[in-house]
Amino acid sequence: VQLQASGGGVVQAGGSLRLSCAASGSIAGINGMGWYRQGPGKQRELVATITSGSATNYADSVKGRFAISRDNAKNTVYLQMNSLKPEDTAVYYCNAYVLVQDWGKLRDVNYWGQGTLVTVSS
Repeated sequence: VQLQASGGGVVQAGGSLRLSCAASGSIAGINGMGWYRQGPGKQRELVATITSGSATNYADSVKGRFAISRDNAKNTVYLQMNSLKPEDTAVYYCNAYVLVQDWGKLRDVNYWGQGTLVTVSS
């Protein structure tokens, strides 16, 4: 299973970007999906998560500006980022709990994408 993130780039403060992350491989299903980020000199932090039933959760710092969504038919999670601020500059990582077949049993395995860089200039 692989998670491929895309959509990062350079944007001015106040601008918008949309990140995508597609899961591929031998997937029986996907439970929770989410986005995390790691800014310069900072620890990785949660940005937003979404359950298989589309319940969402956001970090306080992005509430009202970011929106997470998913397309289960495409095994893809999105992050719409609006009103971007310089402090949103970070490498953004997608994460997913993927159901995989393992000797006839389903296992819930956690995977990370490779990260996509978002730079917000002031």
